[in-house]
Amino acid sequence: MSKQVLIIEDNTDIRENIVEILELADFIVLQANNGKVGVELANKHKPDIILCDIMMPDLDGYGVLYMLHKNPETATIPFVFLTAKAERIDLRKGMEMGADDYLTKPFDDIELLNAIETRLKKKELQETFYSKPLDKINGLLSKNNGLAELKRIVAERKSRQFKKNQVIYYDGDKGNGLYIILSGKIKTMKLAEDGRELMTGIYATDDYIGVNAMLANEPYADTATALEDSQLCLIPKEQLDELINQYPDVAREFISILANDVRDKEEQLLHLAYNSVRKRMAESLLRLHKQNNSTEGFKINREDLAAMTGMATETVSRTLTDFKDEGLIEKKGSLITIIDEKRIAKMKN
Repeated sequence: MSKQVLIIEDNTDIRENIVEILELADFIVLQANNGKVGVELANKHKPDIILCDIMMPDLDGYGVLYMLHKNPETATIPFVFLTAKAERIDLRKGMEMGADDYLTKPFDDIELLNAIETRLKKKELQETFYSKPLDKINGLLSKNNGLAELKRIVAERKSRQFKKNQVIYYDGDKGNGLYIILSGKIKTMKLAEDGRELMTGIYATDDYIGVNAMLANEPYADTATALEDSQLCLIPKEQLDELINQYPDVAREFISILANDVRDKEEQLLHLAYNSVRKRMAESLLRLHKQNNSTEGFKINREDLAAMTGMATETVSRTLTDFKDEGLIEKKGSLITIIDEKRIAKMKN
């Protein structure tokens, strides 16, 4: 079935040229000569992708993107800006608002078609990603339409890419919903009074972050940062509150997740308070090893491991060197591979 593309461009020559290229490529094309008409067509037809000029009279491209994101039915449509301006401030503003890509004029037909195909394929992959975390609570809903409602909520949300070391939220930010990790890894950190960072958790694909803030209706209690390039979906608190009120089993599951998280943090504090340096390192390495579930090892830098174990970075380096010399681990840069899991487990206990 042919995909439908909406072109919003006030320059007639450019718009007609794009329409001609896309129609030759077997796309169904809708066109608007200004932002207001473009928003109306998007709301009416729900196209598969939107190409929109930035500099337009009355309602510019930023205004179009803002209006479409206010409507759940159009918020997830891939959105590509067309612009003759390549300044970084314009690019950054568009991406922060939720644009998916840019095409800088002039562009050729191959660039245009590649940008569209890439975004459409990415949209299909996102829909596949959504199914994984939903399966995690599939059996916990008391009514079949509860899962259907949750799927509807997730389907209306737009996933967002976070680059390595990019902050998802800061300690003290308003808790505005629940994040589902669709791919990648996220760490949460707490800043101690002496300025040191303490890692409060590492989360991977299919995990949830922000559960405690959501249930307690409080600000986030730590800072969440991407350990690697990651893709997350945010479900707003208002929609989750409605779902939880209607389906108590969903509330119980999130409470269970929170309880397990609290238990893990209590154990971590006990290890930090009473365990030796070697025991703390052994416990942290085993936790990372099990979480990655890979014989190829896991990557973590010295600073993050220090924050996780409550050690100085110099102590981390010395302890890892000792473990390597004892044949417990292999270490190449930030890649650590467990060699003797049984001996490390005995050390932990």
